[in-house]
Parts: sequence; structure tokens; C-alpha cells
Amino acid sequence: MADEGNIITDLTQGGPVPNGADTLPAAGIISQYVKDLSVENPNAPDSFQWQDPPQIDVQFNIGARNLTDEVAEVELKVEVRSKGQAGTAFIVDLSYCALIGMRNLDDGQKHAFTYAEAPRILFPFARQVIADAVRAAGFPQLLLEPVDFNGIYLQQLAAQQEQGEGAGAPAGEA
Repeated sequence: MADEGNIITDLTQGGPVPNGADTLPAAGIISQYVKDLSVENPNAPDSFQWQDPPQIDVQFNIGARNLTDEVAEVELKVEVRSKGQAGTAFIVDLSYCALIGMRNLDDGQKHAFTYAEAPRILFPFARQVIADAVRAAGFPQLLLEPVDFNGIYLQQLAAQQEQGEGAGAPAGEA
């Protein structure tokens, strides 16, 4: 960058930018919060006596919405169900959110941060909320295994690209 009075020329962008302008890419968490939490213990107190090992089913969903050009809300939804032979022991539904700020990123970088990196950052906090909720419902604390959100994101991108490439290809042999 060359100083031309109060205007600096950004050599990577090829044009003048105001002195002190922030042109570097930046992304991060502004704040995070529990948006919704539901804990159900439908068969209490009977479920505390069940001896069969429960099946734990965990489902994730990631959503996002833009609030401004530089701020978005990312929502990590987690549903945990514990079922045994006698019925459902507990259900925990959590919507854990964050406001994320992103500046000077291209669309691909914004998408990757929103759907891979932000959930990775949020997960340990959501995991703790779920562990505390299960314990408060009267069951042993449940610690969810770490999730590779980046790996899942890359798999979904690859699957979408395959579907996009396959859409114009012939369905059979000619």
C-alpha cells in the first residue's frame, strides 16, 4: 500500500481506500445464546427403574439467516432421544444460536464459515447445555461425542456437486 495523503492505495484491490479502512477478511462470533430448550421426561418416574440399556438418537440441523450485510444468525439445532424397550426415557430439543460477523469474505468463504466453522465453535457449548439438561431430568449426564462439522460440510458439498453434474448427464446408455 502506498500513502497518498489521507488515501491509501490497496495494491491487492487495485484502488484507493480511505486511510485506516479495514479491508482484511474477518469472521467471528459476536454472541451466543440458547434460543429454545425443551426437556421431556414423559415416563417419569417409571423410566428411572428401567434396566435395559437405552438407544440414544442424536440429530443435528444447521440453519442461518442474514440480519445485515455483515451479521448473520447461525442456529445449531440438536435433538436427543433416549429410548428403551419400555419406551422413551427423555427427549432434549435444543436450539443454540450465535450472531456471527463476517466482513470482506467472498460468498464461498461466508458459506463455509456459516455452515462448518460456526457450528464447530458452538458445539461444545450446546453439548454442555444438553449434558446439564439430561442431568437435571434425573438421568446420568450425557456427553455427546465430538462432531466433524467441516467433514460433514465437505461431504454435502461433494454430494451437491455430483447431483448438479448428474442432472445434465444422460440417465442410461445410448
